Amino acid sequence: MNFFKRLYIGFIFLFLYVPIFILILYSFNNSKYSLNWTGFTLKWYDKLFLNEELLDAAINSIMVATSSSLIATLLGTLGAIAFFRYTFFGKKFLNSIVFVLIISPEIVMGIALLLLFVLLNIELGFNSLLIAHISFSLPFVIVTVMSRLSGFDKNIIEAARDLGAHEFDIFRLIILPNIFPAVIAGFLLSFTLSLDDVIISFFVSGTDFEILPIKIFSMVRLGVSPEINALSAIMFGFTILIVALSQFLIREKTK
Repeated sequence: MNFFKRLYIGFIFLFLYVPIFILILYSFNNSKYSLNWTGFTLKWYDKLFLNEELLDAAINSIMVATSSSLIATLLGTLGAIAFFRYTFFGKKFLNSIVFVLIISPEIVMGIALLLLFVLLNIELGFNSLLIAHISFSLPFVIVTVMSRLSGFDKNIIEAARDLGAHEFDIFRLIILPNIFPAVIAGFLLSFTLSLDDVIISFFVSGTDFEILPIKIFSMVRLGVSPEINALSAIMFGFTILIVALSQFLIREKTK
């Protein structure tokens, strides 16, 4: 029975990761247009780093993803704590709205944000992308942190308050250490969503500020080139590095 369980789990992981490994493998293929393996090469990585348009788009994407993730994590963490600790008018309604935003189609949100920016006369570019990415990342952070807070014992807060702890001390010394893994998870989720988003970014990016997903989307219309494979391999490696770093930070914080 254990053999079949392991076989099933192995099949699931193969289904998930084999396409990624094939993509990474073909980023080293010497052939540009053929799927036949013609030899090992690093020239596609050399061409990738010489492609200024792709590099500029990558830098823009990292800037937007980092900025929006930090802001969304801060606001989402504070919002989750507010839902957890306080009772106020419309709390259940606002909590429902958070889940509605998560399941809303991206194309609806993209058009809505575009109309909002036009009405407010906000120029499409970095600022519009930043606001949009914060908007669709924020609910995911709130839900992630709230799931961690759901198992938190409120009696600890009351005990700390009885011992003379101020609200900031309660947040800094009691709440934050307990929800730190969820905060890190929320940040990583926001960063990944921002770095990967195409539909909403397509509506609000404008013509003068190009990010990597939009650039790749425009390039693959003519076929997937080895440079795209190389770029995807680097992005996957970067994601693995972030996850490993987050796990290290969480373990250190737990100790």
